[in-house]
Formats: sequence, structure tokens, C-alpha cells
Amino acid sequence: MLHLLRLGFFVTLLHLLFPQPLAAVPTPTRLANGTPLLTTTDGVRLHANISGRGLPCVFVHGGPGAWSGMPQALAGPSLEDRLQMIWLDQRGSGRSQNAPDHNYSLDRMVQDLEEVRQQLGLESWVVMAHSFGGTIATEYAARYPQRVRGLVLINCTLYLHEAMTSTLTHGLRFVQVPDPAFFLDESKPLDARFGALMPHLTAQQGWQKLQYQTEAGHQKVTAADQGNPGTGEFGGYGFRLPDYHKDFTLLTPAISAPVLVITGTTDYCVGPEHYRLFRFPNQQVAQLQTGHVPFVEAPAAFRNAVQRFVKGLSRKGA
Repeated sequence: MLHLLRLGFFVTLLHLLFPQPLAAVPTPTRLANGTPLLTTTDGVRLHANISGRGLPCVFVHGGPGAWSGMPQALAGPSLEDRLQMIWLDQRGSGRSQNAPDHNYSLDRMVQDLEEVRQQLGLESWVVMAHSFGGTIATEYAARYPQRVRGLVLINCTLYLHEAMTSTLTHGLRFVQVPDPAFFLDESKPLDARFGALMPHLTAQQGWQKLQYQTEAGHQKVTAADQGNPGTGEFGGYGFRLPDYHKDFTLLTPAISAPVLVITGTTDYCVGPEHYRLFRFPNQQVAQLQTGHVPFVEAPAAFRNAVQRFVKGLSRKGA
């Protein structure tokens, strides 16, 4: 008995003299499905809807200034049986508040994502982006590599100059303009030529031809977008801010997370060859026979590509 008491004393003494670090308490990754209350540190309320099961995955929508309601309605069925989706409306977009100080800088948008992750109590998550959202998602992955389990880029532009050039070049195939030479004159500023083409694309349904292979695809997206309040102001700032015009493809070689790049063969908004500029060291490419919205025009191929990627993440314990 005395021997045991002495042993206990020495064990206690050793712990006092050489304390062991406390074991880290694992952060829960199971979220309750629903609509959490999210407020950024600068007081902007963000709308999110959580649904599905599996690895947590935040969706970074495009636009700029669109919303997550459309992709949730149309991509959700392909995603939510393997991923717990966090359908987030960015500040100044959809059902989220506008920023009182009109701060829509890239720094602030990336910080919003990180604050959402922290508020949800997630150690890490999959980051999935569509279209313009790729700029924000790629910057986030570069700044917070330890928080990104995987990155999924769906028809994303990582360099607006390239996307605007593709829209301009292919748009002239679909619409009639009074002075074609002006739009092709590379000595003129790209943003001026791009801006001048916009009214023609809108009036002559050029946008539909740039984005969709069929009118049915366009109609599905239009119907799913009916619930967007349309009061967000980020759309008016996104293209004007220089933050978003940098070449994000230059960040890709340093991002080591597993990456799935989904690209459409007839996506003329971003450019069907734009993905060739990406240099992620651990990337997979799924080239689908679709336009700009593959989860609408090629849902089975989209689902298969994402599920294979997610299965790989789970197997690696990424």
C-alpha cells in the first residue's frame, strides 16, 4: 500500500514538474441543417441555408452579386447526399444585407468567408464556387490553406480580363452591332469595348447564347432566380473594384489542396479554354459538354464528377 502511495506521489510530482499539453478538443463538424444567424464583425447580416449530409461545403456564388438560391434549387439534388452544403449569400447579394460602408473589397469578402467558418465551429470545409465566385474562393484558399479540405471550381473565371475577352469575342458572333471594328480594336480599352457590347447582348438575347446550349436551360435558371430579392448592391461594385481584376491564376501553383475544375465546352462567358491557365499542383479537370451552368445542362455528369472527387477527399481523410 505504501508503495502505491509513493508511486502516486511521484506520478503527481512528474505532472507538476513536466506538465503535458492538453489534448486538443476536436471541433464538431456536424452542423444542424437550417438557417443560422450569421453576422460579420462589421455588422452585416449574412443569409445562409444549411442542408444535406456529409463533408461541410460552402458555396461561393457568382455574379458578382447573384445569390445562392438558384444553385441550391438546381444543384442541391446533385450535391446534398454527399455534402452538407452551406448555401451562403455574400454581402450585398440575395437575402444578405448590403454593407453600410459599401465595403465589397476582396479582403472583406474573404474575411466574411472565414468568419462564417468560425461562427459555424468548423475546423475546415470544402469550398465550392461558380463563375465569378472563383476569384473569392481562390483567394480564400491561398490565404487559409489549412481551412480548405478541397476546392471545387465550377466554370470559374480566375482572370476577368480573359472572361471579358471571351464574352466580347464570342458575343460578336451572336449579336449585330453598328460598328464591329470598334469592338475588335485592341488599342481601345477592354472595359470600354466590353461595356459598349452589354446593351446589345441584353437586347438581342446574346447572354443566353453565351451561357446556354438550350433555351430550356436558360428557362430553368430564370425560374429558379425568381426568389432573388434583387436588392443587393455588390453587383454594382464587383466589376468596378480593381481587387477582382487581378490575375488569380498566378495564385494557383501555391495552392496544395485537392482541386476539382469543372469546365464547359461551350461556356463562352468564361471561355472554354480558360481552365488551361490553372496550375494547381493537385487538380483534376472534368470537361463537360455544357455551357456556363453544368448542373442544369449536364446534371448527371456534374454529379458524377463531384461525387468522385468527394469520395477521394473522404478516403484520404483530407
